[in-house]
Amino acid sequence: MEYTPTLPPTLQNVLDQDTLKWIFCGGKGGVGKTTTSCSLAILLAQVRESVLLISTDPAHNLSDAFGQKFSKDATKVNGFDNLYAMEIDPTGSLQEMMDNSSQDQGMMGSMVQDLAFTIPGVDEAMGFAEIMKHVKSMQYSVIVFDTAPTGHTLRFLSFPSVLEKALGKISALGGRIGPMISQFSSMMGGQAGMQEDLFGKLESMREVISEVNTQFKDPEKTTFVCVCISEFLSLYETERLIQELTTYEIDTHNIVINQLLFPKKESNCEHCRVRTAMQQKYLNEAYELYDEYFHIVKLPLLTEEVRGPERLKSFSKMLVEPYKPTN
Repeated sequence: MEYTPTLPPTLQNVLDQDTLKWIFCGGKGGVGKTTTSCSLAILLAQVRESVLLISTDPAHNLSDAFGQKFSKDATKVNGFDNLYAMEIDPTGSLQEMMDNSSQDQGMMGSMVQDLAFTIPGVDEAMGFAEIMKHVKSMQYSVIVFDTAPTGHTLRFLSFPSVLEKALGKISALGGRIGPMISQFSSMMGGQAGMQEDLFGKLESMREVISEVNTQFKDPEKTTFVCVCISEFLSLYETERLIQELTTYEIDTHNIVINQLLFPKKESNCEHCRVRTAMQQKYLNEAYELYDEYFHIVKLPLLTEEVRGPERLKSFSKMLVEPYKPTN
């Protein structure tokens, strides 16, 4: 018997909510996050003025999905007027910032930086701050994040609070050791006010992070689309993801369940029969867990890869029009 979902099984709600500024797509590796985020960005480009798609996964797949090379600069996607994409390595952007900073500030500058980076997670948090500063300066109607596999995603989302705490400590420390650094600096031929520059830079980052954090916790501005497949581990990971997102107060009310089998009635394939039964079991569990609060989108296992703008466009239709098997 076909289950009748409580909420419409589509992502149309994301397209209709024109206040959204940040949309994350995340889940376990290999479940189709990149295909989903690219397809969602294509749909958004039809209803919003401008869309930026960002990959923060070090194993960048956007270039592969669209068949076009992207870099850390926003590039227009071929075949679209208002869709742009970029691939960022959070740690790479941080290293660049550190190198520039060290050249500007000499030995004492690097000592203060070393001090700042003794705080756990602050390096990644600052990498995140650099991304957000970069992104905030761009004028896009909506930004879609194709995030790294689950663990990284959650760490990425906790950076604002990590950096808030770290910068509080660094500022307090700066007040105490600032005069001593100034003395050392002048003795060793350093520039006066060098540590003020660094603390100023950190403080401006804290402000960016704080503002972004407020936006991330606003369901009018931010939502998270969970992508999974109908298997135990993936469903378990999704449950963990949803719990953590709730802890961070980040809105999530859409789940995409990908790679479902819909064998034809006359099919006598043993593998298909067994696997369909297993998927159905976990699909029922997903409905039991999430049906009341989530739009659950079911997508089929396809016989060909979804690569290139045309295939992505046709795939994207299934996110808003529920898939119906031909039989």
